Amino acid sequence: MMKKKNIILALLMMAVLPVSAQKLIAEKTVIDVGKTGFQQPVTAVFEFRNKSVRRLKIERVEPDCNCTTVEYPQTVIGTGQTFQVKMTYDAKMLGHFDKQAAIISNGTTKPIYIRMKGVVLQDVQDFSGSYPIEMGNLRIDVNELEFDDVNKGEMPVQQIHIYNNGTSVARPNLMHLPAYLTATMVPEAISPGRAGTMSVTLNSTQLNDYGLTQASVYLAANPGDKATKDNLIGVSTVLLPAFTKMSDTQKMYAPKMFLSKEEVNIVFDGKSKRKEEIQISNIGRTPLNISSLQMFTDGLEISLGKSTLQAGESTKLKIMAQRDRLLKARTKPRILMITNDPDKSKVVITINAK
Repeated sequence: MMKKKNIILALLMMAVLPVSAQKLIAEKTVIDVGKTGFQQPVTAVFEFRNKSVRRLKIERVEPDCNCTTVEYPQTVIGTGQTFQVKMTYDAKMLGHFDKQAAIISNGTTKPIYIRMKGVVLQDVQDFSGSYPIEMGNLRIDVNELEFDDVNKGEMPVQQIHIYNNGTSVARPNLMHLPAYLTATMVPEAISPGRAGTMSVTLNSTQLNDYGLTQASVYLAANPGDKATKDNLIGVSTVLLPAFTKMSDTQKMYAPKMFLSKEEVNIVFDGKSKRKEEIQISNIGRTPLNISSLQMFTDGLEISLGKSTLQAGESTKLKIMAQRDRLLKARTKPRILMITNDPDKSKVVITINAK
């Protein structure tokens, strides 16, 4: 009888374990949204992940005042799934603010508290530069975002400053964002003649491959706008391999890349194509691996004799430049190489074309 009771008790404990193992993990629980204008609502976006072995459900969210609203998933959240909770402050009072909300779910025994803070100013101007690029009724300062020299785990941020040149309120947003990018607009709505800032965050843990990753996103003045080539913003990311854990001895015996030149000047002189060559040598003690060879822009054709060079070995990188395509490129022509040389894990060859 005692043995039977022990078995039943063990089964009950096993049944309880998955519930207690549920975890709702927040990337950040406090976000400083900075400055916003009077009566220009501002939104903080909190990233969460369900790290439990079971699905969970947010039962309710309780903000500490009626001046904030919170958006959160109403559906069940699967195991390992990421999601967002958006907290918006109405900015109807001048001065500093610090607002809080409690998230109650079946994934934690106690509520998770999120906070957003910032300051509301009578007239806010976060950006004193120019807006040279026109996209419909919006004007922006950049249409290319580059996340350069990123290491796995980092979350760098790039900004687009946006000016509303139209006659009605704009609610700018980025469309077709890949999974590794998130965007937040402050303020969420821009009145005519006012400006705001779009912050784009890269989650490098979502990138699988070292080297160059490129994407196209589209800036919409309002939700529902169409994605066209006229509102395209290019995004490029260079993810680097990590060599921080290498010992001095390992570095001593590491491969070492030498290039005959790292900048190529091409003068077409009336011709539609031009060829160039770069010699690559391994002057180190162990094999040199060129794991990635990519181009930042169109208009180049490249070929590499060998991607693995033994100690003392050399090869050639052949470059064919096409005038018409190259001169129309949106970004500066460059060639990227990722290698296992700890001193040259990233090599960028710049192409200057006339």
